Amino acid sequence: MNKTTRLLRPAIAMAALLSLAACSLTPDYQRPALAVPDQLPVPSAAATASAPASKVSELPWATYFPDARLQGLIRQALDQNRDLRVAVLNIEQLRAAYQIQNADRFPTLNGVVSGTRGPSSTPPNNITTTATGGVSVSAFELDLFGRVKALSEAAAAQVLASEEARKAAHISLVAAVANSYYALWADRWQLALAEQTLKTREESFKLLKLKFDHGVLNELDLRSSQSLVEAARVTRAQAQRQWAQDLNALNLLLGSTAPADLLPPVPQLDVQAVGRSADTQAASQAVLATLWPGLSELPVGLSSEVLLQRPDIAQVEQQLIAANANIGAARAARFPRISLTASAGVVSDSLSGLFNDGRTAWSFAPALSVPIFDAGRAKAGVAVAEVKRDIAVAQYDKAVQTAFKEVADALVARRSYAEQAEAQLAQVQAEAARLRLSTLRYDTGVASQLDLLDAQRALFNTQQALIAAQLARQQAHIGVYKALGGGWMAQQPDAASGAASATAQPAKP
Repeated sequence: MNKTTRLLRPAIAMAALLSLAACSLTPDYQRPALAVPDQLPVPSAAATASAPASKVSELPWATYFPDARLQGLIRQALDQNRDLRVAVLNIEQLRAAYQIQNADRFPTLNGVVSGTRGPSSTPPNNITTTATGGVSVSAFELDLFGRVKALSEAAAAQVLASEEARKAAHISLVAAVANSYYALWADRWQLALAEQTLKTREESFKLLKLKFDHGVLNELDLRSSQSLVEAARVTRAQAQRQWAQDLNALNLLLGSTAPADLLPPVPQLDVQAVGRSADTQAASQAVLATLWPGLSELPVGLSSEVLLQRPDIAQVEQQLIAANANIGAARAARFPRISLTASAGVVSDSLSGLFNDGRTAWSFAPALSVPIFDAGRAKAGVAVAEVKRDIAVAQYDKAVQTAFKEVADALVARRSYAEQAEAQLAQVQAEAARLRLSTLRYDTGVASQLDLLDAQRALFNTQQALIAAQLARQQAHIGVYKALGGGWMAQQPDAASGAASATAQPAKP
């Protein structure tokens, strides 16, 4: 082997090393195909969409919820909710962690001043002093194979994932406050209905008691009326308990006590008018759940691509990107590492003369670490990173499938609860007419007291069911808004706001 060949070998090896380093060891990221049907399941009875569903994520919650009280509660929750605060702090934590990881891509310079004093190693072993000062770089890794860069990219993806998690928490909080607000509204309707019904039944029971005392009424009819009074007391106690519990739940979401002026208004009911009005349509309006602020009929597109607008899907995808980058870091760990340790400064025989008459001093100490035998540790590290990437893909697919189900359920609920509320309203009208007729028959002696009591009981039950159905209808609209990614934006420019409002059609009561 001649001298030229021996000189070329290191150069060829270095060139091969550098060419290999130029190739990224991180797999090219490709977004997985959506593991759901291409079309969203739009119910056949649903209204025809006038705009794609992607517009829903651009519809501000302040526009979608027109109630000023609800808007005030949402703002308070966004300011004080502890879960949302934790989500924001998680972003700051991961940003700091990313900064730490990304700093490894650059050398760390340290200012160093040191001194030693001791006997010389040569006779006559005089006491000597050595002082040094300057800057040093300690074990800076030349990232030839992209290991440090891949770790930095993974950390950056985790930061983006935390930001998407914050958006998801924001959207969930807005929807939760809205649901709690309308639940309290329904509680107030139920409580007002129970109190007015109890008042009416107590007055009726007093009259029947007088009849019984004078021997005009039998005890069976009296006890039946008494049973209705006690049933109304039970219902009132249940409504009071539900109101208190729902208010506690709202306070937890808000992070503080809800202001009284932001709670739903107290309804005014005249249950006696419900039973005796000649207009059954007007009678049914005694439980005017349809007076609740109407929510918009959101447009729903056909493509499942709209699911990608949801922040929880974006969060899982960023975690997948991080797992993909970690594969590159694990692969690079199987290749040689070059680290540099260096220093530059001055040296002097005394500390006082270090920066005056000190001599220039420097050191340069590169180190090459080549894996020879690690019992398969590095190879297993690559396998672990690849399995974690596969797990992240499965989690991404599951998140998309879960989102698809939520949208499908929300659309079905919106349609079915609207139909249920309409049917329940018709039933209330029918029961109100029945009570009116039963009252006329009882007054003329054609119907018995039991017939009248049964009609009163049936009307009360259907009124309660109507309130529950109207609440479910309202919350179903909120479910569609949340499932399609709405609730993140608070405001937007007037032009965009007008365009978004134009895509939403008023909901049926």
